[in-house]
Amino acid sequence: MTAFFTWYIILTLLGWLTFPLAFYLFPALTDRGYTLARTAGLLIWGYLFWLLASLGIAQNDLGGILLALAILIALSVWSISSLKSLFTNYLRTHSRLILTTEILFFAAFAFLAFVRSANPELTSTEKPMELAFINGILRSPVFPPQDPWLSGYAISYYYFGYVMTAMLARISAANGSTAHNLMTALIFALGAIGSYGILYSLLSRADHKRQTIDHDENNRPPSTVHGLALLGPLFLLLISNFEALLEVLHRRGLFWIKDPITGEFTSSFWSWMDMKELSQPPMQPFGWIPDRYLWWWRASRVIQDYDMTGSFREVIDEFPFFSFLLGDLHPHVLAIPFGLLAISAALNLFLGGWRGCIELFGARLRVSYAGFLFSALLIGGLAFLNTWDILVAATLIVASYVIWRANDDGWNWNRLEDLFLLGLLLGILSVLLYFPFYLGFSSQAGGILPNFMYPTRGIHLWVMWGTLLIPIFAYLIHLSSGVQQLAAAQANSELSDSRGKPNWKLGYSLGLGLPFLLFLLTFFIGWVISFLEKDIVINFLASQGMTASQFVRATSLRRLAYIGSLITLGAILIPALAFLFHNYASRITHHASISNRKLKIANQFVLLLITLGALLILAPEFVFLRDQFGYRINTVFKFYYQAWMLWGLVAAFAVAYLLQNLRGAKNIIFRVLIGLVIFSGLLYPTFGLLTKTNNFKPVFGYTLDDFERVKRENPDEAAAIDFLLTVPNGVVAEAIGDGYSGYARISMWTGLQTVLGWPGHEAQWRGTYEPQGSRREDIKKLYTTVRWEEAQLIIKQYNIRYIYIGTLERVSMSVNEEKFQSYLKPVFQQGSVVIYEAP
Repeated sequence: MTAFFTWYIILTLLGWLTFPLAFYLFPALTDRGYTLARTAGLLIWGYLFWLLASLGIAQNDLGGILLALAILIALSVWSISSLKSLFTNYLRTHSRLILTTEILFFAAFAFLAFVRSANPELTSTEKPMELAFINGILRSPVFPPQDPWLSGYAISYYYFGYVMTAMLARISAANGSTAHNLMTALIFALGAIGSYGILYSLLSRADHKRQTIDHDENNRPPSTVHGLALLGPLFLLLISNFEALLEVLHRRGLFWIKDPITGEFTSSFWSWMDMKELSQPPMQPFGWIPDRYLWWWRASRVIQDYDMTGSFREVIDEFPFFSFLLGDLHPHVLAIPFGLLAISAALNLFLGGWRGCIELFGARLRVSYAGFLFSALLIGGLAFLNTWDILVAATLIVASYVIWRANDDGWNWNRLEDLFLLGLLLGILSVLLYFPFYLGFSSQAGGILPNFMYPTRGIHLWVMWGTLLIPIFAYLIHLSSGVQQLAAAQANSELSDSRGKPNWKLGYSLGLGLPFLLFLLTFFIGWVISFLEKDIVINFLASQGMTASQFVRATSLRRLAYIGSLITLGAILIPALAFLFHNYASRITHHASISNRKLKIANQFVLLLITLGALLILAPEFVFLRDQFGYRINTVFKFYYQAWMLWGLVAAFAVAYLLQNLRGAKNIIFRVLIGLVIFSGLLYPTFGLLTKTNNFKPVFGYTLDDFERVKRENPDEAAAIDFLLTVPNGVVAEAIGDGYSGYARISMWTGLQTVLGWPGHEAQWRGTYEPQGSRREDIKKLYTTVRWEEAQLIIKQYNIRYIYIGTLERVSMSVNEEKFQSYLKPVFQQGSVVIYEAP
């Protein structure tokens, strides 16, 4: 556990070193960026290190890492030079926030590190790829880092998160396996304090009934906010969907009827649910705890898609806790704390925290240079971390700026100028800041395609989103009923009666109009494709056994039958938009009371998060991004994950807000309801952790290093890997096989480039199989040919230095080792493993 404490100390020091800079950057947030300091520090530190190494100013070594850290410290010292008195006063008066944040960070970091140590295996799903990237970056002398699975090429993927992981691994002297598991725990901990900070800032402004009483001269929020803000990490990171509740009911045998004659179980309820294994009768005897093999996997596959022939198409609908339970350190997980940093930046901008003026070519941008630069750095960093996230982060930041300007200056045509000017300039600068990354990046994305035949059933939408939808609906109903006086300024004499009221006309127009426009968009895109790619359309219709008119009719009827999802999303969008733009014709007056103004702005930002989250869920109902999968599997995955980030925060805010403001019978009913929701949402992490960790009784003890398993299961191969970690860089030849298997394991563990790793993954990263050429066949020939001249040509062609022969090579191919024995020198030999080095 030494590595755990080393990482904890490093990240704690990083947070304190960065906090002066965060204090300067987030003046409008109640916590002044304290909960964001570690994440912001990691972003800036990682960016500086990557940029210096990419430009050749520094090496990919400890010296380069420390140089980047020194620049970060210098920035932090400079930023606080004019704010010393405010900074010291903040530290003196906000000790409770600081202590809570530190306890939460340590607890969250220790909790998930403990979970990973009970289940540290990195052998399944995407973990081998992620470990290969980490070790490949550690092994690369310069940037861009070498692709461990395609010799002669740099990584063509959004790899910024792995640069950060490798950076922390090097400075802490941890190996790649330990760093992988610790980074997963770190992301969880950063997500916990990041979501806590956002809720803390929002609730500090929303607690309008106590502001004038409990807020003191140091602007400290009421003491209840510290506890209620913990709902942020609860709903974002722990609360899961309703699938685990269904697993419990299914395992208990509820809603099944046993035929007295045949003894077979049938159920109209479970057949109607149509969720794969849950449609099958449960094992007997019945119980309460799910124990079906991989039962926890089904929670990430709730949405069920079928084409028009009835063929099933798998859809991924992950949520944060599933990712942490699975243990994948994929880009969508790595981006979590930085996505929260973007939400915080948007909130800071929404609250007017970056007021300033930038004039360019006669146009005027009402933000400070520091805020503009940091926003570009953050948006560009998210594109480098997980390219899908750039859309949400940029939209949220730009929308926050536009609404803030509208609150100050009203809604007029100048807002279009604000929208395009900030969006365009941020987009340009964010690309320029990370330009070296784009020089070597290619993608499988190829435009937008219409989604005609895969609408989401309403019941599946509720199973997936119900734990968040219930608090959100309660919040919107509360606003709509008038119990919560959202527009408190309406009561003031300086405002007309129309101000502050929800704009139901606009809400209905946009809430109903947006789905309709997306529906029309599917037909427009389909019409365009039918002209540009006529043969593809003809072949597709033939595969469905329909003519174009039959296909349109059948898919329209299916969408009508599955209308429940659109009704649900419409019921969210209409009131959210109505309240969001309640003051669209005027501005929030500065003469209104400060507490009422803060209340309105806090709720307005929450409504913006609701709207953006609903649009992310709505979009895959009609369109999806074109990729190698050919349907919406990846679009649902990426959009839903980002929507959970937004709605998780909203649900937490809604619960905290209603707990503070509901009275009487409504308060009792709500507390019972939300208690049931939280109980149901925590079933998945509770049973999932017990299943994945063998009831926290790991057979071989607790460890964060999965290489211990390799030493235990294959000591000869472990010794060979240890040897390769000490040799000079060079291309290693090893057996090539399909993805999600044990192939490419030598390059994965050593970071050395192999001729070809997982072919399917390389094709996804580069959008084509072309760079692979005949590598797979050539390596097979290298091992199996009896002719040295033929093998020598392959060695020269791919600049191979090490030829690895182990059990997998011998089993998967008819290895002819005689030629290597005759012409090459074995540099390692133990048991069944031998490594030859080419001159």
